[in-house]
Amino acid sequence: MFLSQAALLCLPLIVSAAVTERWPAPDPLEVVKLVAPDGSARANFIARGATLTNFWVKDNTNYLTDNLGHPYFGPVVGRYANRIKNGTFSIPISAHTPPSGPNVYHTPENENNGTDTLHGGTDGFDRRTWTIAKKSQSSVTFTLLDPAGMQGFPGDVYTEVVYTLEPNSTWTITMHATADKRTPIMLSGHHYWNLEAYEETQDLSGHYAQFNASRIIGANDQLIPNGTLLDVAETPADFQTAKSLGEAINATVAGQYCGAGCVGFDNCWVYDNNTSKSPIFSLWSVNSGIRMDVITDQPALQVYTCDGIYNASLPIPRKADQGGPSSFYEDHSCLVVEQESWIDAINNPSFGIDQVYGPGRDYHWESSYIFSTV
Repeated sequence: MFLSQAALLCLPLIVSAAVTERWPAPDPLEVVKLVAPDGSARANFIARGATLTNFWVKDNTNYLTDNLGHPYFGPVVGRYANRIKNGTFSIPISAHTPPSGPNVYHTPENENNGTDTLHGGTDGFDRRTWTIAKKSQSSVTFTLLDPAGMQGFPGDVYTEVVYTLEPNSTWTITMHATADKRTPIMLSGHHYWNLEAYEETQDLSGHYAQFNASRIIGANDQLIPNGTLLDVAETPADFQTAKSLGEAINATVAGQYCGAGCVGFDNCWVYDNNTSKSPIFSLWSVNSGIRMDVITDQPALQVYTCDGIYNASLPIPRKADQGGPSSFYEDHSCLVVEQESWIDAINNPSFGIDQVYGPGRDYHWESSYIFSTV
């Protein structure tokens, strides 16, 4: 799911930023460097958005490559990830929330000309400077206090995000949030991947994906859920068996999976029988040989194929080690994989998904990204 180019470019690139020794870091762009205990993976983070800015693993030639896109392509999104219809919800939730009334809440409508809220609003978790609460050579903990009323949400929410690099090229993320009042919470990591580091090709033609999800959440042409579930069988959205992302993207032309006039995907799949014990999502490049397997406790995932990411009047320059800054990130040159809950369930009680948390009920999110070569 796309974060606006203007928002991404309002800050300077940090790839070459100097690392200072102060900690905790008041500088939102100060780089925290982690390395796995066995040296199999390296990663950089900044406090702005609790953002992953670089992620290095070895390809099939034993060369370390940075497989993450633009330095601001890797934040935590919240307090409520994805879209909220009309920027409105109620507690208890309702499919027909009135414009106003008791227990009706409004969030900034920052997408589709003011028809919905995306990723928590104009000042979501990705725009905040988090506190570095703890760090070691292979792990860092970020914390954030989101006060009641911020972006229209009720209750104070305290969130802790822990990033850990483990042996065998494994990256584990845990997110835990508590609230002092009933409030919706849905977090996710918003990471833009290209497992070739833009070295072999400039698009996703060499990437293959497979994941166990037989349904997607139905949506209108502005990607707002309409309360339905659609079977993916015999459609471009069927990744139950491995297939090329490039071919699948080309097959979406008639289906408008990513919205009106769009080619590609920006959709929420519902996992089938996710046990949280074994990989449920797999992505790999036949060119670099890098493979990413994901184990998660989340029931769904949003997949966005970077449709519309290129804007000729405001192109996003690539990192220096990905051919930039004279080269730019093009449409369909990256893949966002957001492990999360069912989107806009707070306006669709028929989904049967409870996303309201508060005293006595904490929020938890955990995923492991396991890298290897094929």
